[in-house]
Amino acid sequence: MNGRRTRGHETVGWAEPAAGEVLVCSASRQPPPLRHAEPAPGPGIGPQPPPSPPPPAAPGPWTPANMGGKIPPATHKTKSEENTKEEKTDSKKVEENIKTDEPSSEESDLEIDNEGVIEPDTDAPQEMGDENVEITEEMMDQANDKKVAAIDALNNGELQKAIDLFTDAIKLNPRLAILYAKRASVFIKLQKPNAAIRDCDRAIEINPDSAQPYKWRGKAHRLLGHWEEAAHDLALACKLDYDEDASAMLKEVQPRAQKIAEHRRKYERKREEREIKERIERVKKAREEHERAQREEEARRQSGAQYGSFPGGFPGGMPGNFPGGMPGMGGSMPGMAGMPGLNEILSDPEVLAAMQDPEVMVAFQDVAQNPANMSKYQSNPKVMNLISKLSAKFGGQA
Repeated sequence: MNGRRTRGHETVGWAEPAAGEVLVCSASRQPPPLRHAEPAPGPGIGPQPPPSPPPPAAPGPWTPANMGGKIPPATHKTKSEENTKEEKTDSKKVEENIKTDEPSSEESDLEIDNEGVIEPDTDAPQEMGDENVEITEEMMDQANDKKVAAIDALNNGELQKAIDLFTDAIKLNPRLAILYAKRASVFIKLQKPNAAIRDCDRAIEINPDSAQPYKWRGKAHRLLGHWEEAAHDLALACKLDYDEDASAMLKEVQPRAQKIAEHRRKYERKREEREIKERIERVKKAREEHERAQREEEARRQSGAQYGSFPGGFPGGMPGNFPGGMPGMGGSMPGMAGMPGLNEILSDPEVLAAMQDPEVMVAFQDVAQNPANMSKYQSNPKVMNLISKLSAKFGGQA
């Protein structure tokens, strides 16, 4: 095949380049586009084949997808899934805590209209007189005069003067219940319910059948928001001696007292139901624990009856019954099944413990199948201790 050589615009004929010859283009012209070099034809070869395709790109890293396989979806949980699970767990704990706190919430969900309730007074206790004093008729007359003067002061709106006069009367005659009740009524007007309650308590000690102390103590409890106590005292006052003023206040406080009582009964019923449920759960749990302990005890007894879970069972379970005899054990061991002294062997805790050791039992079976293998275990104290103990029990020479 003839070729051409170009030099500037001049084209000259040229022979086929020899192998290894390098063609240099003129610097005055741009080189022609590069083409894949065509190999020189060998002798006796016909027309050149078309140029071979470019070599394939270097393969990337191996993946199952490259090999036509499918990548299974990830089985591990993502962090978001784990967080979601933790949030659900936390939510469940919160719900359990809410259930645990239900009794307290039930007890506090009662709403009562406390209009008219005041802060309790904190004055020092008033004088109560000496109940052991010997009272004369003159003292009783003086006490009566003081009482009349105190009532006049009360009618005139001189409340503190009335308190002082009633106190003087009480000191003169400390065993007259009406004096304490009258002074309590003034304390109510002064918005001092605790002082009024102290006077009423003393009056009731002296005369529990008087209606006045219950009436004023009921009003004092009403000022403090003690609705049940107020209803009790006002009802008792009306029972002993009906009073329109006490009856009107009773009608005011009674609905609130009933609401509190109903709420308390409801709470107590729920508490009793909860206690019964907890008691049933405790009994159930104790029964389950007892049954579990019985099952474990039965399993231990069965395990002991099966010779400590010896591989294959002891009767006939010794592979080959130690064919050829175990070195150091005085010849072959007779069949273990029915062997005299078997119970004695199995009652030895060290033997049973060794038989439950997988390492010891593997070595023991290895030696039983081929006594020559004992040399492999000369440095294993657990194996040699078991062999020595069995050798001693069988009467062999260790």
